[in-house]
Amino acid sequence: MNRQDAEKIITEYLKPIFGFALKRCKNAHDAEDLSQDIVLKAFSALLIKDDISDISKFIWTISHNSLSNYYRDAAKSAIGVSIDEVAEIIADPDSMLTDDDNADTIRRLQSEIAYLSKLQRKIVIAYYFENLKQAGIAKDLGIPLGTVKWHLFEAKKELKRGMDTMREASELKFDPIKFDLCGFSGSAGTKGSPAKFFDSLIAQNIEYAVLKEAKTVNEIADELGVSPVYVESEAERLEEYGLLTKIGDKYLCNILLEESTTELNRLHDQMYLKAADIFANELFDELMNSGMLDDGRIWGGNTETFTFTYDPPKDKNFMLWALIPYIAAMSGSKLMDESTTFDEAATTRPDGGENICYASIIPHDVASPLYFDSMKRFCGPCWNGFGEKFRVWTIDSEWSKKRVDEDYQKTIHHDLSLLNIYLNGDNLSSEGYAYLCEQGYISVLTRERGLLSDVSAGFGDSFISSEDLGDYKIKFRCLCLSDAKINRQLIEIGDRIKEKHQIEFDNLKKEYVDAVLKETPKQLQTMKKIRSSIYFL
Repeated sequence: MNRQDAEKIITEYLKPIFGFALKRCKNAHDAEDLSQDIVLKAFSALLIKDDISDISKFIWTISHNSLSNYYRDAAKSAIGVSIDEVAEIIADPDSMLTDDDNADTIRRLQSEIAYLSKLQRKIVIAYYFENLKQAGIAKDLGIPLGTVKWHLFEAKKELKRGMDTMREASELKFDPIKFDLCGFSGSAGTKGSPAKFFDSLIAQNIEYAVLKEAKTVNEIADELGVSPVYVESEAERLEEYGLLTKIGDKYLCNILLEESTTELNRLHDQMYLKAADIFANELFDELMNSGMLDDGRIWGGNTETFTFTYDPPKDKNFMLWALIPYIAAMSGSKLMDESTTFDEAATTRPDGGENICYASIIPHDVASPLYFDSMKRFCGPCWNGFGEKFRVWTIDSEWSKKRVDEDYQKTIHHDLSLLNIYLNGDNLSSEGYAYLCEQGYISVLTRERGLLSDVSAGFGDSFISSEDLGDYKIKFRCLCLSDAKINRQLIEIGDRIKEKHQIEFDNLKKEYVDAVLKETPKQLQTMKKIRSSIYFL
């Protein structure tokens, strides 16, 4: 590459490279040194290479390699010292803080205590820090005196081993990952969505650290650069709810955690664009030409449940917005791979949930999949029923009000009870009508000068029945299928289209699914196959 082009590329990347270094170094001075090292290496390489197909990947590969060297150099400066030299002052570190070397040694010794087992930590802290006698410790912990002595002996060996060990610095210490998307398929338990368990970065990074290899608490702590004490309690919580699997004293990831690559995103976008072009367009045409949009068994939208002197025509755009995603999601069940069932792949949680939790990570040098921002605002489909009487099918998009949130399970059961009363023609209080209005199920209309006006917000404080609304009328804003037969007929339209194009759809998804499964760790293969079968129909 000629010098002018190389200089142009380096100039373009100067600011991103410094941001990369500043985020990962312990101070600005080190960031400047690292940035200079990256720039020099990249510039030198550009001058002698003419076959670089992906400049961004080339620059960030050099950046990560230089960063790894920086971490190794930093790790080499750590102090190794025998515990025998400082055991007598472990309980009184302040007495040695005037000596920088000793102070650092004591701090390292105290941090190494966190790597002991729970019982050994309790014994060491009680003996060295709280100055308790061994017999008193044995009594407090309800264990034999000999056990206390043995653990003190073993703990001293472990501390010595830890002080003499060069703990390698990993990138997660300086650059923790963060989930870009987290959700689940299946039912949430009483504690809510599995995503609630990943509110903290430490929980997310624990999962990432054990994605491909089972590790002990201490090994995870080393990789994350935090005290094992924090990892221990968090790992226990994640394991209790099935988000980690415990194998002996090691933990292994039990959620579908996927890290994007440029190639996977390309295959993903290609698959969905082509499939949607075939399916959605053909479904739209069939619905418009079938006459089913005028079928009286499909009601809601602009159709009045309590009519005025005229009925406005059905809002077919509204109906299509509701029916197309519904039919897309509900059709094609005959085409699913039944070699593995959802129950086999899902995690059964102690709070009653049964689900597959999934999360996505998009590295800084990888572009997001097509419509990823929309995907983050999308939720659904969710379906919940009131006994065998009726079901509510909910889907959120970036164009709709956010209805499916962490409290959805509680909310939908409340909604279903009110809808049951309303659809039975029984009495609701004005507060009940107001709530259904607020949630978007109904609108309250009045007639003024021959025109219909929506007065859903604050339409009265008195008790109102559906049979005696006075000047008020109710418009049902949801799309309703009044019997099982019309529901089946609609889904059969989707079935026919998917069966007609089955070979084409299978070929479209094969390359992507194969590529994803190749990157999926062995313990998560069953989960991935189930989600692939459900969502790639």
